[in-house]
Amino acid sequence: MRTAYSVETVRTAERELMARLPDGALMQRAAAGLAAACADLLGRVYGSRVVLLVGSGDNGGDALYAGARLARRGAGVTAVLLAPERAHAGGLAAFRRAGGRATGTGAAEELIGRADLVLDGIVGIGGKGGLRPDAVALAAAAERSRAAVVAVDLPSGVDVDTGAVNGVAVRADLTVTFGTHKPGLLIDPAREYAGSVRLVDIGLELPDEPELEALQHADVARLLPVPAAESDKYRRGVVGIAAGSARYPGAAVLAVAGALRGGAGAVRYVGPAGDAVIARFPETLVSDKGPRKAGRVQAWVVGPGAGEDAASVAEVLAADVPVLVDADGLRLADVAVVRGRTAPTLMTPHAGEAAALLGVAREEVEGARLAAVRELAGRYGATVLLKGSTTLVAGAGGLGGSGGSGGSGGGAVVRVNSTGTGWLATAGSGDVLSGLAGSLLAAGLSAVDAGSVGAYLHGLAGRFVAGGAPVGAQDVAEGIPGAWRDVCGGVDVRR
Repeated sequence: MRTAYSVETVRTAERELMARLPDGALMQRAAAGLAAACADLLGRVYGSRVVLLVGSGDNGGDALYAGARLARRGAGVTAVLLAPERAHAGGLAAFRRAGGRATGTGAAEELIGRADLVLDGIVGIGGKGGLRPDAVALAAAAERSRAAVVAVDLPSGVDVDTGAVNGVAVRADLTVTFGTHKPGLLIDPAREYAGSVRLVDIGLELPDEPELEALQHADVARLLPVPAAESDKYRRGVVGIAAGSARYPGAAVLAVAGALRGGAGAVRYVGPAGDAVIARFPETLVSDKGPRKAGRVQAWVVGPGAGEDAASVAEVLAADVPVLVDADGLRLADVAVVRGRTAPTLMTPHAGEAAALLGVAREEVEGARLAAVRELAGRYGATVLLKGSTTLVAGAGGLGGSGGSGGSGGGAVVRVNSTGTGWLATAGSGDVLSGLAGSLLAAGLSAVDAGSVGAYLHGLAGRFVAGGAPVGAQDVAEGIPGAWRDVCGGVDVRR
């Protein structure tokens, strides 16, 4: 599992470590890892042309020390000092001793245009807002150049704690980060600016609870439901799907498709699209008597393509089982009713739906995804899965146990998932995810686990079946078993 920590936590850990180390040793560790990453990217260091963009903080010092190491290996290294009087003194002295050349910003754009590699040490992890005017031109020149751009710890101009990008920021091909990932490296829009991310271990001792978690294959494999020898379809869980309408019968079909591949033993469908569902999936248990009389389920999915069916949404939310609310269900669900539920609730909005629920513009949600998912989780007392290029899952009180409407308790950890592909932005894809995550709820996963595991599998399936070409939602559903097998490959998941 990858974890990310806030600036405050990282700085505390750095101070504690520096108190036990000789002066400057921690920066030298970071610089050694940074120089090695640059050398790997260059391939041939001797004779290469490297430009350092050096601000006044510790990131500038890291860049100078790394530049000194590259200069000693035969690179021609020039440091562009944005604030010469405030450049890191020790780093600048070491850089000059190694044969590096320092200059002001006057000829910087020309230097960048001839460089093989540009090292961004303009702003450190404490930077807020976009770049200052004197750095904007340098960021633009780096983006125009043929040089590889490497960011020190994070691209200058992004918000490290939120992933927001307010104004101009450096676009890196590689970000070399120290000690731990930072939230802004995992959350869009900042993640797009980071390029590939390389983590350098510098010996930080960090607390058990991070700011963000990102599941990986082994984590997901351990969470996936596995039937025991004595299992039957009811013991594996039954998920109810209340979805679809005369106008949108396909939403019901797609939600059922996702649910049938999500680990539950059976799927009950309730709604006006029963004929379409049975025609495609004859194993579905279909009822036309409404959710309350559909039969026993261990979890419900409500909302995909439901139109104005407020009655079904109300009946499902009144059930004492976990509920996933998506699409039209989000619009029809009453905040007080959701907050009053004693069983877990998982809400799965995209950015537009989240904006409508919060009463803000969509751009505000897309620019501050972490804040938006936390606010929604707190407002509704529910676990919220905010869909997007990086999907975020937040419980009302963070991650933890399965009690309460959020399906979690204690802490404020958010899970982030980026297994998907832009080809998943297609009609019906979210309906498949709803069915998949709802089935995982019925199989016994907590709301946070069901949401994050569902997003992981859904994104992986989309990536596999797309292969760089357009796909439909049904293709994604059919790709889930392959993603499931890939996740479990080589991992013993027997109970």
